[in-house]
Amino acid sequence: GQAPTMRRCGAVALLVCLGLLAAAHAVPAKAHVDVDTGKEARQDASDIFAEQDTRDDVVSLQEFEASHSDEMARDALPCKDDPAFKLQCASVSRAAGAHMRARKFKVADEKSSAKLFDEAYRPDDSRHFKVDKSTTFVPESSQTFDLNYADGSHLRGFSGVDQVFMGSYKATSPFGVITDCNSPDFNGVDGILGFGLPKEGSDLPTPVLFAMTDDENKDTNAASLDRKFSFFSTDTAAEVQLGGYDPSTVADTMWYTPALSDEDFIVGASSLTFGHSPSDAVELLQFKSTSQKQYGAPSIMDSGTSCLVIPNDNMEGQLSNVPWDDFAAKWEKGKNFWLTIGQKTWEIPFESWYLAESDQTCVQPSPAGMQGLLVGDVFFRQYVVEFDMTATRPVIGIAPLNKQYQLVQRPALSEFELDRAPRSKLTLLRGDEIMYPAEHSEVLTQVDRIPIVNQKGTQYFMDVGIGTPKQKFTVIFDTGSTVFGVFANKGDLPGTIKNQLPSYYFSENLHSLAQTSAQSYPAPWTLSRVARSPVLTACLLAGNAVVVAVAAVALRRRRGR
Repeated sequence: GQAPTMRRCGAVALLVCLGLLAAAHAVPAKAHVDVDTGKEARQDASDIFAEQDTRDDVVSLQEFEASHSDEMARDALPCKDDPAFKLQCASVSRAAGAHMRARKFKVADEKSSAKLFDEAYRPDDSRHFKVDKSTTFVPESSQTFDLNYADGSHLRGFSGVDQVFMGSYKATSPFGVITDCNSPDFNGVDGILGFGLPKEGSDLPTPVLFAMTDDENKDTNAASLDRKFSFFSTDTAAEVQLGGYDPSTVADTMWYTPALSDEDFIVGASSLTFGHSPSDAVELLQFKSTSQKQYGAPSIMDSGTSCLVIPNDNMEGQLSNVPWDDFAAKWEKGKNFWLTIGQKTWEIPFESWYLAESDQTCVQPSPAGMQGLLVGDVFFRQYVVEFDMTATRPVIGIAPLNKQYQLVQRPALSEFELDRAPRSKLTLLRGDEIMYPAEHSEVLTQVDRIPIVNQKGTQYFMDVGIGTPKQKFTVIFDTGSTVFGVFANKGDLPGTIKNQLPSYYFSENLHSLAQTSAQSYPAPWTLSRVARSPVLTACLLAGNAVVVAVAAVALRRRRGR
């Protein structure tokens, strides 16, 4: 029946996990277990349970692991497979999408933020995509979107397909036609260009970098471009590099670690210290146990966040302290941060997180419910960060920025002999996350360097083109978002498109509702809604506990035979 099957599956899964943990101490066996089908695997597992002792179990599972390394390598993602960590990842993902763009606070300010919309969105300040002027535009009016962010920002529109120009490349790509907005973050810009990872089950168009590098896209000149990009910033400008990174931008070796999620650029921060020197620095992430420190605090590398955002509570009891309180109590000019990712420590110097011109700290307390960190512009001003999406599991690379590098003034396509991520080492990682240095490669790689405007360290702007003939737009560049969309005047849309859109698209103007209603329509059912509901969260955790208990009972009964 269903219950016995679940117990058997739970017992097998639990024993495999125990076997992998003990594999480092096991002695290789001469016997070879070759599992080719699900039926044979179940029979072999049954024989192991019935005939062999615990030591032989471990040895056989070790051999199985070696012969199926391509299947059993570290494809498991903590942000998906660890129930508690999954909720933490969801909380930082939700915060990264909350448009915390330009808000900076002095340490003396209250923990709660000021009024979100102290000015209105002004649609007339933006350029609008004229759908009837592009001969290659294909509307997909049935695919509409209503995006509600945690800070009350709201974007509404529909999908379309057209020629998209970015740097030296162009491709037919889907994008969002934004007909309504309420957020002043978009005043004076024409839309948003998200370089984030696609979300499972999302109705949003395919991210543009994925569309451009799609082998099956017959209308692209970027099919041979590696699906990766690098980003860094200075005080006055920034640069995104498609396909990898220019070696002259880094002052030292690029170090790599696998991301903990396939939907966000999340790494684990196991330590964050603050002080004048490493020897006198105070630990701000005081984990209560080694197991809680295994992955560390989920941390998103996000160009859309201006500052370093640190926990404003004890992360649901995981920490013995409140990092923001300790920082506020011990802060003074001249102190630095040291952030440890993958057992390697990266310094964030005082001049990077303190804004002398305005006498402000670019360090913020996390919003309620966020259990992790957002690593924003203060980090990108010191390091080149590479986002490698060439495999299922993203890889993050970090290298010190060469402060003598001259940023490009216009797109520049070049070929470089690049060092690359050591994928064989990263794939076989077990247990704690580790960073490994790049490995040399003699393969020439195309890299397109694209200039980005840095607006006082609060927002990044990039130029793109859409349509035939090309219409030019300046959009917000954001590594923490998957949304690519430009504004269009809904009153100018052709009647054939208007007739397919919901009637409330035309009876409401979001920019006029911004001060009275932060959210007009309920958000779709997502894990982030579960994380915001204590009742639903409790149910989810209780369900996981039941599954683990059933597996444990089944295992004890088998060993008792």
